[in-house]
Amino acid sequence: MSSLRKPSLGPIVGHTTHQSCRLWISAENPDTADEKQSEARRTLGLIGIVKDNGKIDVNSISYFRLHREYSRTGTFNLGDELGLKRRIRGLTVKALEPETSYRVRLATLSLDDAFDNDSDVSDDTLIERLPEPASWEDVFNRMPQAYVEANFKTFAEPPDDGKPDTSMSFLLGSCRYPGLLWKRKKSDRIFGPMLQNHQGEVAFALMMGDQIYADVLGRNIPILLADTYAEFQERYTTAFGSRNMREFLRHIPTYMTLDDHEIEDNWTQDRMKNKEKRVLFNLAIDAYMSYQWSHGPRSWNNCAPPPEKKRLSATEEALHHPQTALLYYDFLCEGYPFFVLDTRTQRCQDEQEGLDDNHLLGRPAQHISEPGQLERFLYWLKTQQDTRGNTPKFIVSASVFAPNPVRSTRGGYKNKEASDSWPGFPNTRRAILDFIVENKIENIVFLSGDVHCGNVCEMTFKGGPANHLKLYNITSSAFYWPFPFADGNPSDSVHDSTNSANEDTFELSKGNGVMDYKAWGFTQADNYCRINIDPDNYQLDVYLFDQKGNAIKTGKKNGVFSSAPQRLKLTPW
Repeated sequence: MSSLRKPSLGPIVGHTTHQSCRLWISAENPDTADEKQSEARRTLGLIGIVKDNGKIDVNSISYFRLHREYSRTGTFNLGDELGLKRRIRGLTVKALEPETSYRVRLATLSLDDAFDNDSDVSDDTLIERLPEPASWEDVFNRMPQAYVEANFKTFAEPPDDGKPDTSMSFLLGSCRYPGLLWKRKKSDRIFGPMLQNHQGEVAFALMMGDQIYADVLGRNIPILLADTYAEFQERYTTAFGSRNMREFLRHIPTYMTLDDHEIEDNWTQDRMKNKEKRVLFNLAIDAYMSYQWSHGPRSWNNCAPPPEKKRLSATEEALHHPQTALLYYDFLCEGYPFFVLDTRTQRCQDEQEGLDDNHLLGRPAQHISEPGQLERFLYWLKTQQDTRGNTPKFIVSASVFAPNPVRSTRGGYKNKEASDSWPGFPNTRRAILDFIVENKIENIVFLSGDVHCGNVCEMTFKGGPANHLKLYNITSSAFYWPFPFADGNPSDSVHDSTNSANEDTFELSKGNGVMDYKAWGFTQADNYCRINIDPDNYQLDVYLFDQKGNAIKTGKKNGVFSSAPQRLKLTPW
């Protein structure tokens, strides 16, 4: 039997609730020069809760699987699963306490195994070959906590009526260019102040795409283009293993989604017509699911209303119970709902038909019993309004919902920039806005990245049944982007859709009127964003911080230029 080792990567504190937390680690391939012998070694994870005296609670130690077919990564959902333990009558999962800080230690263990993959080995078979978890107590206590320990705080319990009245804060950002040679340290710098200045004050962080750059120099330059699984794995190991980011990820619950650079610049489904691109996509998504998706919620209906509210209809049953793994998901934090869209892997673009056959969230369902992402998202919006009223509803879209690029207002839909953003997919945008207006869904806030230029945008409606509605889009990008002279200039974005120089009024379906917007607070500085929800004043306070953690001076809606937060007024809830 091997000894315990520190994780090769992680721990990462992932999806957290008021009574559970999903923790992720990966293990190195076992030490052997023979690849076949290495594949014959099974790797397991161990986890234990640290008590106030700094020692492991021996009764909390559990084994869990690290999957060879997923880069020897794995998760343990503390407070919601037992892991690999012997069958003991009466042994049940103990939920975590709300609003409580926890310290846990995680380690890896390898053993000989003749089976090819995890699906061939039952839990009982594995348990018979393992010593009691308690036997690792002394070894666990001697391991250096800097490499094996994660610290996190569970969320507050959501209110019984589904309508929160307490403040809550979170961080968001996107686009961490890896840097080359001596600049790699710069790409890691921002995560230091994100942890030091906000730990204990924010509930979680959102990373909204481009956590890695598989195509460091662009897809048309093959140098440094990841096209093998080992190269994708190296991108994640380099990014998540950098000093500041690794420290950040083991202390603050973090939710992630992908954008194009996890695969290839400006990726759309249509490229899979090419055999080589299908292989590339499979490699990229396998790596994404192993390193990002696996420690997330893994389900789109975590904000479902309590079952006593109503019985589900046959249509709702189809909406609630997908038969396959989905990359979009939702989660709830202290009563505030979040939906994380997959705006990258399901987008389809038909060059023959033009814009009318472009779809950003997958093609609309042909029958309600076979719903897709769009149908589930719209159902989610309606359900949240019905059950939580005007509670703010946060929508993560890696691509910016608004403002639009200037070039998309000048007949440039076919150019690269426009086709990779919401203007190139008007049917999807119209379906969402029609639904919001027709159902009078209040306090929707889009959260975006991608464009390497932070800003705030306010959307309004006129000429339809819900002229009072306002939507916001908050963009935070980039964590690190060393080429501001080549990308992300504020003047490349429309600031006022009613300005005749860049008119960009968006028409909804007949009878629903039009949508216009105004954007302000642009900055190209490397940045991350903190959002404070203020229920007493029914507003969001939006702060942008630079790489050193200093508040960035930006223009406000009234024209004042200062480092004060943007204050976005919402409808009372």
